[in-house]
Amino acid sequence: MILANLAEADRYLTLHPLFARAFEFLRSADLMTLAPGKHDVQGEQVFAIVEACAGRTRAEAKLECHRRYIDIQLVLEGVDEMGWKPVAECVDPATDYDAVRDIRFFNDAPASWIATPPGAFCLFFPDDAHAPLVGAGMIRKVVVKIAV
Repeated sequence: MILANLAEADRYLTLHPLFARAFEFLRSADLMTLAPGKHDVQGEQVFAIVEACAGRTRAEAKLECHRRYIDIQLVLEGVDEMGWKPVAECVDPATDYDAVRDIRFFNDAPASWIATPPGAFCLFFPDDAHAPLVGAGMIRKVVVKIAV
């Protein structure tokens, strides 16, 4: 898991060959005008999902993980207090892995919470369980999905 500001994104380009394209999209697209939903960046290799909704409580948020995609979750408005825990330490699955949706949920409590302000992103790898969209008020963010 990585927490950083978008201005510092170049530090992480060498971690994956598609990160350059993902961060180029985040820097060049007019993110505030994108409608909620899925947006093509580079086919199924890199795509973005815009979310705009009321934040939920920590108790309402479930840890989730993905096997096929890495998430770059950039907050645009509000503060997203994302929960985190290593998948290897999650012991109470809420669901089986859904290969179609590339997601599994856990009942475990996060090991830590990361208050992510506008302009900052959390980068979650497949071994990072995360509980997003926690906060007071509206949260607007873009999640870029990068194929592993």
